[in-house]
Amino acid sequence: MGVKVKISDKKRTLLKDIVSLINKYKTIMVCSIQNLPSSQFQSIRKTLRDICIIKAFKKNIVVRAIDSIKNDKISKLKDIIEANCVLLFSEKDPFELSAILNDSKTSSFARAGNTAPMDITIEPGPTELVPGPAISEFGALGIKIAVEDGKISIREPKTIAKKGEEINGKAASIMMKLGIKPIFIGLEPLAAYSRKDNVLYKDIKVDRAETLSELREIYSKALAFAVSISYACRETISYLLFKAYRNEMVLQRFLNIEKST
Repeated sequence: MGVKVKISDKKRTLLKDIVSLINKYKTIMVCSIQNLPSSQFQSIRKTLRDICIIKAFKKNIVVRAIDSIKNDKISKLKDIIEANCVLLFSEKDPFELSAILNDSKTSSFARAGNTAPMDITIEPGPTELVPGPAISEFGALGIKIAVEDGKISIREPKTIAKKGEEINGKAASIMMKLGIKPIFIGLEPLAAYSRKDNVLYKDIKVDRAETLSELREIYSKALAFAVSISYACRETISYLLFKAYRNEMVLQRFLNIEKST
């Protein structure tokens, strides 16, 4: 005989609440709050209260709730939920919600062990730092400096961390002294279930600026290709007319040369 596990009234009520939220909202998203300070988590929660409900539950309670729903797609969320995770419930679609979460991130000082999100370069110019221990810290990172008017001035640009590399303690210390905050922290989407599509989406981090940049690049390449093969449409017609005009001028010049000879 199997052992029956008694569930307390409190857990039973919590279980019912989770099931209700899962059944009510169009999107259920799992987000990581790893390395997110409590104060900033509460601030984000307050900022997004009109967009989504953010709940932190123990994994075993969430697993019980998911099992009771008996939906194969939602069941896959069990493999994604881990420590330091929260659930988001929203009427926004997963990708729109992910973009909103990205926009809600705040800048923070780097700590040793953080991964550089971009190339981090110390630019030349004056600082508010006075000569002292900081001089040896700059030297350890290969940053060329001078002392001007009693303050340290950086003479040449120096990249102290490459994108994707681990930031070391010396680099983190210098960035803190210079007021550089290269790390953006917030809720990190891990996966989301869309009730509208009955699909579980993974890797749904959306960066609006990066996405727009990629779209512009793709559009530019597509436009150039369309013009090169003389494909006529609203976007290419002005380029094709100019191309035809330019070819006409070249042909006219050639004919004039032929006549003169």
